[in-house]
Amino acid sequence: MIETVRWKAGMVRYIDQRLLPERLEFVETDRIDVLAEAIETLAIRGAPAIGIAAAFGIAMAAARALATGNDLDDGLATADARLRRTRPTAVNLFWALDRMAARKRALLTGGARGSALAEGLLDEAEAILAEDLETSRRIGEFGLALVKEGSRVLTHCNAGGLATGGLGTALAPVYAAHEAGRKVEVFADETRPLLQGARLTTWELTQNHIPVTLLCDGASASLLASGRVDLVIVGADRVARNGDTANKIGTLAAALAAKAARVPFYVAAPLSTFDLSLATGADIPIEERAGKEVTDTTTAGAPDGIKVYNPAFDVTPAKLIAGHITEKGILKPPFEL
Repeated sequence: MIETVRWKAGMVRYIDQRLLPERLEFVETDRIDVLAEAIETLAIRGAPAIGIAAAFGIAMAAARALATGNDLDDGLATADARLRRTRPTAVNLFWALDRMAARKRALLTGGARGSALAEGLLDEAEAILAEDLETSRRIGEFGLALVKEGSRVLTHCNAGGLATGGLGTALAPVYAAHEAGRKVEVFADETRPLLQGARLTTWELTQNHIPVTLLCDGASASLLASGRVDLVIVGADRVARNGDTANKIGTLAAALAAKAARVPFYVAAPLSTFDLSLATGADIPIEERAGKEVTDTTTAGAPDGIKVYNPAFDVTPAKLIAGHITEKGILKPPFEL
């Protein structure tokens, strides 16, 4: 297990994923602005991990307000608003903040104030983390049926322990197969422009002694066509009611190539990533990030002032997805409200 985000004595402790694989460094903070910036700059990333971090952020704001003598309600409201502005696509962020807000209302209704309120909020954040770990374990169990002996799995971006509380979504079935003694091999797309596959997925798989081969994003179609892949498993940042799924940019290309090659394409995600208020993927807000993420990570650089299109995510239509691996089993749309 990777301790991606944890609580430590009034602070949030997290891995700065921008530094991997060169070095593994943990950061501890009791400031909402630092935590929010960590989410915005992808020091903390992955939909479930973002939700956990946000929940601990609310608990941290309560603890800090008590320690400094500041108004608790103001501190919680400020923290909630700042965290909601960090990233628009991953629905787990808003799910976790809404859950913390609901817990706050219940605690206040029950008469909790001051330290009792802060302790109750921390308990809720810890529960969100514990549930994520159990959810990942169950995703691994249900996905295990898909990962046979000798399976070769293609994945895109990072949906392992680093993207969650520590166990993973898309990689959970791979880990479950490995633990069951099955031989399994992973192909990991680089995931440009920020190379989450190259930097993060390969790092955690090698840490767990699972064979992994890195490839350029543009090579996945030919790999799939070659017959060297048995299935594709990716994570998700938001799933609409009809099954359309937003995930890291490049996922749609992999799904189209898998369809052409007749390779089953699965999404692994907790139910907290399902946004049933959205009818289709057309309603999912897609984050666009700074152009320098593209221009500053090319080998030879790019001309000054060049226009850049840099969406962080794309939407894969449900018709390309064989099933959604969740903690409740492998589901198929339409999903009910």
